[in-house]
Amino acid sequence: MPYTPPVTLQDVHDAAARIKGVAHRTPVLRSRTLDELVGAEVFLKCENLQRIGAFKFRGAYNAASRLSAAQLAKGIAAYSSGNHAQAVALAARELGSTAVIVMPEDTPRAKLEATAGYGAEIVTYDRYTGDRVAIGEALAAERGLALIPPYEHPHVIAGQGTAALELIEEVGELDALVVPVGGGGLIAGSATAAKGLLPGIRVVGVEPEAGDDTKRSLAAGHRVSIPVPRTIADGQAADIPGALTFSVNQRLVDGISLVGDDQIGDAMRFAFERLKTVLEPSGASGLAALLAHRVAPLPRRIGVVLSGGNVGAERFAEIIAG
Repeated sequence: MPYTPPVTLQDVHDAAARIKGVAHRTPVLRSRTLDELVGAEVFLKCENLQRIGAFKFRGAYNAASRLSAAQLAKGIAAYSSGNHAQAVALAARELGSTAVIVMPEDTPRAKLEATAGYGAEIVTYDRYTGDRVAIGEALAAERGLALIPPYEHPHVIAGQGTAALELIEEVGELDALVVPVGGGGLIAGSATAAKGLLPGIRVVGVEPEAGDDTKRSLAAGHRVSIPVPRTIADGQAADIPGALTFSVNQRLVDGISLVGDDQIGDAMRFAFERLKTVLEPSGASGLAALLAHRVAPLPRRIGVVLSGGNVGAERFAEIIAG
């Protein structure tokens, strides 16, 4: 049977229409200094300036806005290390619904407080011993809630792809697109959009060295599980790629680059000092790969998704101080 992709370029266009006027169309940042350091033209898609401070609002709103009025009245459930939690909480509020979010008990305080600030009920668990999927599914079943997972959902993936769609619409042809990888939803949506518009583009994912589950999985040809990563990039601390996202990324992603926590910290410092923008560790990993010359061969025109900026002031100062 012919392969039918779970998400298409048309799905991304449909998502873009649905989130228009609700999600921000985020700016694209340029830096002559960065271009000189990297040796290429770099276009930075600033999803740290998206609502809730990360790209996650795109997918959460695209999925939540498709629920029936009856389901919205019952409420929405999600599980997340932070950014998807905030995204679902805000999407629920925008749609007149409520949200219950399962979050690790060691989630950065800034993300916990922001999620609660959007009106969500928070249920915590131990990320090293608990199964957030099982907890979230049981909670949703018990309370009759619609579960919106952080990446294993075609509407979530399509929503995330709108960031790449906007970038290419604004800057034109790119030779490569560099995207942070956690569970794989952002890069799956981005690759769907980018390769749908520019078939010759290279799509390169970036993972922290301690969390290379997608790189290992692509090399093995099947999903590989690793111990829960211990990395400053908490948004990329996945132990196995999603089944749905991996099915897309296995066909569309051209490679994965790895960066260390020190290189991520260096990229956060560079973004703050030279670009005047604040990135969380996961949001800086794509930039880190470029600054550390981990993307080879080097393309002439490169798009990079700066995926988020949700980091507390104390934690930010601690990281960039080295």
